[in-house]
Amino acid sequence: MSSEATASTGGLTSEQLAAFWRDGYVIVPNALPPTTVQALLDETHSLLENFSVSDHPMTRFSTGEKSAHVGDDYFLTSGDKVRFFFEEDAFDSAGHLTKPKERAINKIGHGLHAKSAPFAALLDPALNPDLLGAGSSTGSVAAGRKESHPAAVARALGFKDPRCLQSMVICKQPEIGGAVPPHQDSTFLYTEPPSAVGFWYALEDATAENGCLSFLPGSHRWAPVRQRFVRAKEGGTTFIDNDGAKFPAGEEYGEREGQSEDGEYKMGEVKAGSLVLIHGNLLHKSEKNLSQKGRIIYTFHVIEGEGTKYDERNWLQPPAEGFTRLYRE
Repeated sequence: MSSEATASTGGLTSEQLAAFWRDGYVIVPNALPPTTVQALLDETHSLLENFSVSDHPMTRFSTGEKSAHVGDDYFLTSGDKVRFFFEEDAFDSAGHLTKPKERAINKIGHGLHAKSAPFAALLDPALNPDLLGAGSSTGSVAAGRKESHPAAVARALGFKDPRCLQSMVICKQPEIGGAVPPHQDSTFLYTEPPSAVGFWYALEDATAENGCLSFLPGSHRWAPVRQRFVRAKEGGTTFIDNDGAKFPAGEEYGEREGQSEDGEYKMGEVKAGSLVLIHGNLLHKSEKNLSQKGRIIYTFHVIEGEGTKYDERNWLQPPAEGFTRLYRE
């Protein structure tokens, strides 16, 4: 994945593509029609209302600010399943839930893109086609390469064999939705060299009040992936120093003097239906949701399957059939 890659028409406008390479992220309004947004919200609420607490290990998802990152078996084997992870602040000091279960979940993951029909539909060319390409003379659909909108976006970004390796609904619950400190997605989904891109869909409006994302524009070009989140030898998960490539291939990447990871972040308020594309090296964060309004989003991550290495140290390991291909041709 490189800004020098030749992008096909479709998926993104030239202005959106330029913004992504310049800033490390881009907001694509109205990427999902209201009917799709509602279908995904309905599926989310159904999952939240119908999962069982009686046989749940009560695994809490931590971003590392209050306690160590999650690393139990329930988490480590969730890559091809639909599992539920609680907010840390949904429990009292005795370990009892203080919220109804559907208001206590931090996220659902990590196999929604394969195991839930409404979410899987986003990667289906017939159910979520590249309408931007269809409206042009050289776009992916018009050119006979019928593909989903995410696939067309990946093609525009220069991916040769994009693979979806994980997906999540993140609820950002009212009053207790936890803050997420500055991080880079390639820390958690590392390839050699780094290649991850996040597809982040707002299913409800994301605002300053309910904990929208904030970004450090341009940091993808100079902020190295210094650490990796991996499976610990003694069990669980841990962070290790990254002894591999710290940037994607390309002359535009590299550490630079005068750049600070404590720079000024730009808030990214978005409306429901918007897509936010996030470069794997980009520093981004979100604040705690102290409001009475939740912020449900759906996100999945794509890595390059051609010319990169995804090793056995990563916390997330591929299912027997491999990670999901975006290109279906």
